Amino acid sequence: MMQMTMENKSSVSEFILMGLTDQPELQLPLFVLFLMNYTATVMGNLSLMNLICLNSNLHTPMYFFIFNLSFIDFCYSMVFTPKMLMSFVVEKNTISFRGCMTQLFFFCVFINAESYVLTAMAYDRYVAIGQPLMYQVVMSPKICCLLIFGSYLMGFISATAHTGCMVRLRFCDSNIINHYMCDIFPLLQLSCSSTYVNELMSYIAVGTAIILCSLIILVSYAMILFNIIHISSGKGWSKALGTCGSHIITVSLFYGSGLLAYVNPSSAETVGQAKFFSVFYTLLVPMLNPLIYSLRNKDVKLAMKKSWKRITS
Repeated sequence: MMQMTMENKSSVSEFILMGLTDQPELQLPLFVLFLMNYTATVMGNLSLMNLICLNSNLHTPMYFFIFNLSFIDFCYSMVFTPKMLMSFVVEKNTISFRGCMTQLFFFCVFINAESYVLTAMAYDRYVAIGQPLMYQVVMSPKICCLLIFGSYLMGFISATAHTGCMVRLRFCDSNIINHYMCDIFPLLQLSCSSTYVNELMSYIAVGTAIILCSLIILVSYAMILFNIIHISSGKGWSKALGTCGSHIITVSLFYGSGLLAYVNPSSAETVGQAKFFSVFYTLLVPMLNPLIYSLRNKDVKLAMKKSWKRITS
């Protein structure tokens, strides 16, 4: 059915991705920079996932969520980064209509899933600090699996809605996407049919996700702060803040750059700004997350030392 819709609704069979910049002197330096970024992202997230799998002391709810966060970062960087790198070395970086819709679908799946996983992690930190005696009961393996399943399910539902609305549009003559990937608003600018339903659905879906996730995260940290205030010892303060610090940094980077990328993205000028800010949450955040959860975490450092001893011995 989707194949028929693609063939019947649109006369455009492929799109041209403009990439990050059209300045020739920047192509090679940016290619090297983002290739290094991509290598670090893949290696960092794979290493953290392997570390969590191979060390029994990391088989806890918190690291179960971190494992899934790394898995999502690894997957969604693979969705668009290879195509982005091509834009720096080829004269015309094309992508088929079907390939573009596929890229859009999986990007929406993983970016939405990450938002909900970060929300689940905030709830996990609240239970760990606010209800430590009930932690193993409240955050049982079954509950953790349900939270992760719900995160991926919400990502799938959102991606299906976005992509389903997109393939219904007509794309007539213009096929140059002012972006390095097939994102929603740059695609809407190319459509020669009404995009009202798409824009309305996008604002509802994104707005609901942001409001719901932000509300849960803010309430969780408000309760965490309330509990920290009642901790009398300085050591307790330090431990409580230490368990939340990495997550606060990740949430700030992810939501901050995401909001900057999608604030008023309808005009050509703001699409250019969105392309710049999207670099942060699509390229920098997936690379930084493994570092944030490794360098600031004693358990991960200990697991790394144990793994290194096993390798060297």
